Amino acid sequence: MPGAAIGRVQAIALRSHAREAIRAVDAVAADAGVGLAGDMHADALSPRQVLLAGAPAYGRHGLAPNTLRENLLLDIDTSHFSSGTLLRVGTQAVLWLTFGCEACGYLDARRPGIAAAIGRERGMLARVLHGGAIRTGDPVVRLPDLPATPLAGSLPGRPTAWSDDWRERVAAILARIPPGMVVEYRQLARLAGVQPVYCRAFPRLARSLGFGHAAVAAGGQPGIARWEGHGLFDADPVGPAAAPVSFRDE
Repeated sequence: MPGAAIGRVQAIALRSHAREAIRAVDAVAADAGVGLAGDMHADALSPRQVLLAGAPAYGRHGLAPNTLRENLLLDIDTSHFSSGTLLRVGTQAVLWLTFGCEACGYLDARRPGIAAAIGRERGMLARVLHGGAIRTGDPVVRLPDLPATPLAGSLPGRPTAWSDDWRERVAAILARIPPGMVVEYRQLARLAGVQPVYCRAFPRLARSLGFGHAAVAAGGQPGIARWEGHGLFDADPVGPAAAPVSFRDE
């Protein structure tokens, strides 16, 4: 397979549930369309199956190990990666980078002010497009935009970029809801890769986008079929063409 390594996997960490302490492992199986085996974020309907962070961020900000709660710690700076990038990790696994992980209040609870300081160095989220074993020390290769390889031909569609702005992701997902169906707020949060607390903002946002009828609270509009998001990630994921609305100037 073409491409020189741009870095290596320095460490791998997993948690099977939120209350479990982070545990370091030497290897993990990446399951296509699901995530990392044994990790709490393995979810076929989530854009945040894997979190990658860079060791340089730990050094620059003097962070204690596992502060960023990453799954894969790379020995390179991840802040320059953009959504839509494909990385081959090891010999088989391919990750599609979805969007940057937001530096949130969790980090400030560990050290006040670190969320603003770390910015995009917080890490990149990803989905597993092609499964395979990932081991510490494995090379990381950035795949070209149009790779003419057997591996590329086996990928389920060529990923495009998702927005780092959660509102643009929600807008794009609402536009994909099949006619005659609705999505519940908590499921919309899952598909967009945001915490359930964001559900409070969904009604107003959906109405402003003309999709007020398509997103409902749990139990709302009984009798109308619920869309769980199946098919959203099967082929070409949500990209700019499906999300013409921009909130960047607000």
